[in-house]
Amino acid sequence: MHEKQLNKRLFELVRPHLKILIIAMFCTLMAGALAPVLVYMLKPMVDKVLVNNDIELLNLLPFGVIAIGFSKGFFEFWSVFLLEKVGQRTVMDIRKSLFSHIHSLHISYFYKTPVGEIISRLISDTLLIQNAISHALIGILKDTVAFVGCIGMILYLDWKLALLSAVFLPLSVIPIIYIGRQHRRLSTKNQQTTAHLSNIIHETISGNRIVKAFCMEDYEAKRFNKRTEKLFRIITKDVGFKSFNSSLMVFLGALSIACIMWYGGHQVMQGESTPGTFVAFIGGLIMLYEPIKRISKLNSTIQHGMAAAIRIFALMDVKPAIKDAPDAADLPVLKKSIHFNGISFSYNNKVKILRNINLEIQRGEVLAVVGPSGSGKTTMANLIPRFFDISSGVIEIDGMDIRQASLKSLRQQIAMVTQQTILFNDTIRNNIAYGDLTRSEQEINEAAKAANAWEFIEKLPEGMDTIIGESGARLSGGQQQRLSIARALLKDAPILLLDEATSALDTESEREVQKALENLMQNRTTFVIAHRLSTIRNADRIIVMQDGEIVEEGNHDDLLAHDGVYKTLHTMQQ
Repeated sequence: MHEKQLNKRLFELVRPHLKILIIAMFCTLMAGALAPVLVYMLKPMVDKVLVNNDIELLNLLPFGVIAIGFSKGFFEFWSVFLLEKVGQRTVMDIRKSLFSHIHSLHISYFYKTPVGEIISRLISDTLLIQNAISHALIGILKDTVAFVGCIGMILYLDWKLALLSAVFLPLSVIPIIYIGRQHRRLSTKNQQTTAHLSNIIHETISGNRIVKAFCMEDYEAKRFNKRTEKLFRIITKDVGFKSFNSSLMVFLGALSIACIMWYGGHQVMQGESTPGTFVAFIGGLIMLYEPIKRISKLNSTIQHGMAAAIRIFALMDVKPAIKDAPDAADLPVLKKSIHFNGISFSYNNKVKILRNINLEIQRGEVLAVVGPSGSGKTTMANLIPRFFDISSGVIEIDGMDIRQASLKSLRQQIAMVTQQTILFNDTIRNNIAYGDLTRSEQEINEAAKAANAWEFIEKLPEGMDTIIGESGARLSGGQQQRLSIARALLKDAPILLLDEATSALDTESEREVQKALENLMQNRTTFVIAHRLSTIRNADRIIVMQDGEIVEEGNHDDLLAHDGVYKTLHTMQQ
């Protein structure tokens, strides 16, 4: 991303807070402009008070210093407070926008991108931008004004000495530019490594049972330590550049002051300048190099923020692969059928997962889909809510192409229960009501009872208010699945997708869940993906898939009578 384009996009982020930013910048300008005034007061103090014994001026000068100090402090307070507010608001806006954008992205994006990397963008990178806006911006702006003010003051005091000191300024600017580039490069590496660390932490904590079961604690510790050491080397290198830059500024400042002391001292001795002018000039020169030194330090913060902004904008620029058509309309409630017409699908436009699927599911029908692993069962189910878009053909609901329906109206008609239960670290009540938290207590309780979950919920000390832990970790597999079923029941959608909802359960849990599923499937058009054939005996129709094609179709008894794939699967399970 070009520097100009990056700056333009950063400006767009702060544009909504422009009024506050302008006030903050004015306060910063005033605070910076008052700094050289304090130094200039050394001139009358030396020339008129110390040399000429001007008592009246001596009595007035302290009041002037107090007034300037109060004013400077007043403006600094408001500049810091308002810029911090702008920075925090900007970060809040970025995080809101980024979070919404992430959830608009295609499911395949999350297959390719580690969770730790996404978290790093959302938390760490936005924090770096906030630091750049709130801390570095105010410092650089204030120090730039102080720098310009000091230049003006020393030119006014003695333009010859000022020109002599200007010889050293380019020597201080060149390292700032070079080291700034190094900071941005190292910041990018820093955040990439931090993202990898976040991902290792996320994986090992969420999968800690597997780590322990396979005695891989040492391996994971070594993997984590390796990344941590890499991060340490990057940070150390970054700190080295920062420290070198600071030390270089100190040396250049001392070199400049030494030359000015020698040349200016001779001018005072020869009567070409006054002691007050000389002292004020030295004070101004010292103050001149202080802003340069601070700007060189703050430049690293700016560069870290710019590198973070590049990464955030790169994520923001990822376009949702599936979105509403320009003329998308709301999909009417299912009344007749779901029709797969010549459907083919490929994840990478190379290997076809589904081939020429033709299928019609009538309203209220229970359709079971069986077949070997990799035959395309789950892929077929995922096409109905448009988690993926078909490569060719059309899926119609009551004659309407689902790609012409708004995603919200399509997905509102679909409830899902999957093999992998997705629950949130919240109360049982909020997990059941997920999707519509306005549902009444009675409706939530009835859904829990219909899902055969009420019995175990009642036994919990806090009942519906029990926090279930991350992914429902405090509940058994069967209890988790029954909450998922209660959630689907409460949604009361006309289309139901069941993706191997009982395959991970033991026999007793499966029996309880199967009862709940029977309640759930009543009066719904149901698409059941089954691994255990015993669970779909009573389906209205069964289709058998192999290598992405429908190879058999019928009810349980018909398929057993036919010596085909279904009978082979049934015999293997028996």
